[in-house]
Amino acid sequence: MVTTTPDKTQISLTEFLQIPETEPASDYIEGEIYQKPMPQGEHSAIQAYLTTAINQIGKSQKLASAFPELRCTFGGGSVVPDITVFEWERIPRQANGRIANWFEIAPDWTIEILSPEQRPNRVIKKIAFCLKHGTKLGWFIDPEDESVTIFEPNKNPEFKSGQDILPVLGALGDWQLSVTDLFSCLYL
Repeated sequence: MVTTTPDKTQISLTEFLQIPETEPASDYIEGEIYQKPMPQGEHSAIQAYLTTAINQIGKSQKLASAFPELRCTFGGGSVVPDITVFEWERIPRQANGRIANWFEIAPDWTIEILSPEQRPNRVIKKIAFCLKHGTKLGWFIDPEDESVTIFEPNKNPEFKSGQDILPVLGALGDWQLSVTDLFSCLYL
């Protein structure tokens, strides 16, 4: 179920952040609230695969870390991408070095996985919001046609499928993943 406020001026970001968290989470962009759909099998499989793959490389070398369903509040909005990736030095930390609970910066890389009942333009709007506020890379994954659309600041979107190699966050070095490799996690 997608919820939208009737008038963009009816609720502020401060008011939104005081509302109890929904399950699944809701995003707040430009005065509107959008509740995400409940993840299903393909969505969950892709999310788990990518989070693990990114963290195997990124965390072990202290390059980056991937987080599933992490609320990020920045630029007058508050979003919960399917996966956020932060370069190691940018991960918010408490004074004692422990990871922070509140992330008040845009992720370096945002990954969205389209669910069957989701509107593609709402997902793309979330990626565009992140890019506008400093995100370096956005992936829009469509499990139905096994494709990934790549979003980067000041560039036209790129469509990737089959053996195309997907661009990754620069901090992850020479790690390569093809679209076919990505979707292999859906086949048992």
